[in-house]
Formats: sequence, C-alpha cells, structure tokens
Amino acid sequence: MTTDDAKSGSERPAGNARSSIVARFGASVQKLRFERGLTQEMLAERADLHRTYIADIERGARNVSLRSIEKLARALGVPAAELFTLADARCL
Repeated sequence: MTTDDAKSGSERPAGNARSSIVARFGASVQKLRFERGLTQEMLAERADLHRTYIADIERGARNVSLRSIEKLARALGVPAAELFTLADARCL
C-alpha cells in the first residue's frame, strides 16, 4: 500500500486477486444485463450510473463501491449477494 492509498483508505490487493474478483464481478453484471435484454445505457439509467462506468465494470476495470453494487442489484432486479454468487460460481 502506498502513502496515497493509506490516506484515501483504499487498499489494492495483489494483482491476480484483484483482477480475478473484479473481472468475475463484471462478468456477472454483464451476464445479468444480457439476460434482461438491457443495453449498457439502459442499465446505467436504471442504476443512476454513467454508461462508461458500466462498461468499465463489465471489463473488470473498476473496483465497485458498495453503493454502486446496491444500485446495480436494484437495477437488475436481484439481491446484491447474487452478483457475488454468480461471480464465485465462475471460479468453481
């Protein structure tokens, strides 16, 4: 953790651990979005998030906050835990 990370309270896990969970979470969001026939723009509007933020999440380029996870879950009509259940199922 760098000095800047300590100041902001953000801690970055080691490369593979971070990219793995972030990428799997993004894949879960994308899968549910596809199943519901939503575009990234439609999901962004429902979740009150920006379309490019949705794209970044799905690419595994964003470490999503709890508030954004809650917004995504509501917009997709699932409990927040399901986003993680789907993500965890991908590594089994």
